Parts: sequence; C-alpha cells; structure tokens
Amino acid sequence: MTIKTLYHSYQWMRSMQSGRITGRITQLPVVILMPHSACNCRCVMCDIWKGNSHVKKLEETDVRQLLEALQKFGTRKIVLSGGEALLNPLFFRFCEMIRREGIGIGLLSTGLTLKKHAAALVEWVDDIVVSLDGDEPLHDRIRNIPGAFQKLREGIEALRGLDPGFRITGRSVIQRLNFRSWENIVVAARELNLDSISFLPADLSSEAFNRKEGWSSERKSEVLPEITDLPELRHIIEHMLIRFHADFEHRFIAESPKKISLIYDYYAACHGLCDFPYKKCNAPWVSTVIEADGTVRPCFFHAPFGNIRDNPLEEIINSPWAIGFRKKLDITRDETCRKCVCSLYLNPVSTTTL
Repeated sequence: MTIKTLYHSYQWMRSMQSGRITGRITQLPVVILMPHSACNCRCVMCDIWKGNSHVKKLEETDVRQLLEALQKFGTRKIVLSGGEALLNPLFFRFCEMIRREGIGIGLLSTGLTLKKHAAALVEWVDDIVVSLDGDEPLHDRIRNIPGAFQKLREGIEALRGLDPGFRITGRSVIQRLNFRSWENIVVAARELNLDSISFLPADLSSEAFNRKEGWSSERKSEVLPEITDLPELRHIIEHMLIRFHADFEHRFIAESPKKISLIYDYYAACHGLCDFPYKKCNAPWVSTVIEADGTVRPCFFHAPFGNIRDNPLEEIINSPWAIGFRKKLDITRDETCRKCVCSLYLNPVSTTTL
C-alpha cells in the first residue's frame, strides 16, 4: 500500500466517521455517471428503454464542471452506466477528461456494441461489467434483441484479442424467466471467457429504471417467481452451491454462497413469507449517482438531492436536505433500503483496487 493510498484511506475514514454524525460528506470514492438515458435493449425486468423517445444526455460542460468538484471529493473511480453509456457520442471524450484527472473508469454495458468500440475501450476504460441473462436463446429473449448474445460474444472476443488481460465481468438479474436456467448462466459465463459472474434479484419495488410510479401487481408478476416456484428456487440454489463449489471458492461466482442463498429470501419476502434480508450498505455516504439529465441521487433508488445544471455538485451533496437525509437514514428500517437489491458497501482498503 502506497503512502498516497494510506493518505486517501485515512481521509476517507475521517470523512465516514464525521459523515455518520454530521451528515456532511467530504470524500466520494465512487461516482456512478449516466452519460445517456436511452438503452439498446428492451429487457423484461427494466423500463429504461421505454423512455428512448425522450433522450437525455450529458454534455462536455456537465462533465467538466463535475470533475472540478470530484477532485475536491477525492473521487477514485467513475462508473459509467445507463441506459447504455456508449450511446453518448461524447463517451470517449468524457473518458479522456476523466483520465486526465487521474480517476479510474468502469463501464456497465449491455455488450451490444463492444466490438465496434473495442480498441477505444481497451485504451480508455479499466474494466467492463456486461449483462448476461442466460444461454443464447434465453439471453436474446429476455433482452428482446435478436442476436444479442452473439454480439456480446463477439465484443468480448474483440476485447480479449486486443488485450487478453482486460477485465470483463458479468452481472445477471435472476428472476421468473431465468431462475430455472441459473446454472446455465454460470456455464455461459465460462464459455464467454468472463473473469467472473455476479447475481442479484430483480428490483420490484422502487421507482428507479424509468418507473416513476412504480410497478403494478400485474407488471411485477412478469418478473417475480410465483410463490409455488419458491421450493424449486431453493432446490436450484442448493444444487448450485454443490456443483459450483470451486467457482465460489475461487470467486468466479462473485458472491458468497450465503449471499446467493439470500436471493431466495428476497423473493420469499416479496410474497410476505419472511422479512427482507439484511443489507450492509454505505452507498449514500461513499458514492452518488448522476443521471443523464443532471439529476443527483444518493444511490439508484432514493429520491434526488438536486440537479447539477441548477447548482454545483458540492452544494447539492451537502445541502441541508441531503445532510438531513443522511443523518436520519437507518438502512435497517428505511423501506427503500430494506427492499434494495443492489446494496453497496465499500471500505478504505477495497476502494484502492477500484
């Protein structure tokens, strides 16, 4: 660990201790930035694509102003998300600006255009997380894009051809349409030559992902496993823990066996059979989400703090409203946190590798 890393870790620990008490943030190790609001998939468990006719996107002036603030907050990594971040024609210009400030870059992508952008991605991006929903037929069905799996495969091959060590991982949302094919997803991740694969359940309760009024019961039923499916889901998880023991041990499956088992508990809780699993999360104290229209949120799921096109990020992050929110937030009791599917917990050591 370098002296610089130790200094950042010390500063962050001080910031976290102070932030828990005062609600004020002085360090933001991770920032999630959405350059473009549209998506090039039409996934069954997400409504982002339904807003494609009303595109919003960040401009160079937005990013330039943000970077001035993020330097003050000691930001170490910016994760470019969406929608599909690569749809913004200024994507690689943003990467150039971010890199110039010494900040790392990650990308969350559908994977459809990786091949087209492979050379520039290897040059500018540190790592990529791609979406994977099943083997080829099931992935294409859930994405509602013919040939999506093949495009993903070709993109990964192109990246590996340019840099065999380039880090590419997968993320899969386990839900009604693919839980029976869960083991096939692990096999597909191996065949695609991913470095690892992670899993999470579907978000059914929040207004994130272009669901401003949430989902109706009918819409939820398209994604939520039925109550009669739960014994089968439990059995599949138990079999996975045995079959893929080595993949858990060597972290090809990113989650621990215990965390994978909590996906069953989450869906059981959705049916009122138990409490929602406990999450260890410090996202509102260590990160922020900035959407394609400039909206600033403490995480994907909580209400906005403000907009960078109205006020500087420093003022938004430490506004009286934002400070009050963090001081009062108890993730064990807050309804949004209790039902969260994508909690984030960082410590000073882990962020050194981001």
